[in-house]
Amino acid sequence: MAQHILIEKEYSLPIEEVFNQVTDHENFGRLIGTKILRTTDSTSEYVNGEGSVRSIHIFPLPSFEETVTAFKNNEYFEYKITQGSPIKNHIGKLSFSTEGETTRLKYTIDFDVKIPLPGFGQILKTVLQKQISEGLDRVR
Repeated sequence: MAQHILIEKEYSLPIEEVFNQVTDHENFGRLIGTKILRTTDSTSEYVNGEGSVRSIHIFPLPSFEETVTAFKNNEYFEYKITQGSPIKNHIGKLSFSTEGETTRLKYTIDFDVKIPLPGFGQILKTVLQKQISEGLDRVR
């Protein structure tokens, strides 16, 4: 069954600062308390931009990879799982905007589970949403 996560945050920081903290692969890992390493640099001027690949290690699960599929500096960041993971059809989209002195982040994740256990998708959704939301609260 398809799962959908929506996280919205507001920051009293410049959009560039929020964008850079959240889209830097290693820093995002520190924010959410997970080991994330960039394994392939983007060929664009932004190493974490379109085409970059990050490896994510969440104990006790095997590591998996996400590939950045769209990147517009200070506006938009999109990625999908491209290898491994107990979930499939995973796509994350982050949209950044400003209103006055406030930077807004809208983060959506859509995915399906590979493991057909009753309730597994909902459990995974709850864990992901909590971990990412709490991590985004650490943006300073």
